[in-house]
Amino acid sequence: MEEATRIILIRHGETLWNRDTRIQGHTDIPLSPLGEAQAARLAAALLDDDLDAVYASDLSRARQTAQAVAGTRSLPVNLEPGLRERAFGRFEGLSWKEIELTYPDEALRWRRREPDFPVGGGESLTVFSARCVAAVQQIALRHPGQTVAVVAHGGVLDCLYRAATGVALDAPRSWQLGNATINRLLASAGRFNLVGWHDDRHLADLSLDDASA
Repeated sequence: MEEATRIILIRHGETLWNRDTRIQGHTDIPLSPLGEAQAARLAAALLDDDLDAVYASDLSRARQTAQAVAGTRSLPVNLEPGLRERAFGRFEGLSWKEIELTYPDEALRWRRREPDFPVGGGESLTVFSARCVAAVQQIALRHPGQTVAVVAHGGVLDCLYRAATGVALDAPRSWQLGNATINRLLASAGRFNLVGWHDDRHLADLSLDDASA
């Protein structure tokens, strides 16, 4: 276990589309003012962690969050396209309600979490999970015995949680995927173990008023 990689897994800060429940996928949406404040709180909360590297999805919302973390210790942000959110095709930009009204049959299959259904003409859960899990496995292999921060998206966190706990892709989710929360995994020999999940103490009492001050 001395060569295990300690992974701090982070979902990006909030975006305006998060607040509007619009599907982002590969659409490049920046952080909202609240998301920027969350990223700053996150960076401060991780100051006691001895990070060796910072990785992020190449989408703006993840990159901005990672830059807040990396900037406190003069580390570069390594961009990894394999950490992108699931591609949702024609669903991107639509709200949950709009999808249910416009594509009711597809929305039902999506809610059922059919593993091989390419939602919106984008990626299936099977393809998406294989992509993002492989990306984090490769990151771990580059940093044996080290600690790395990986900033990605809600769907990526969901897949990594399932990979670490053995929960099937089509099983309902019972865990949280909060913006800018801290989640910890241990990676060894291509496998993941869950250490801690959804630490949001650093975000306590953070509000829109704080972000606009």
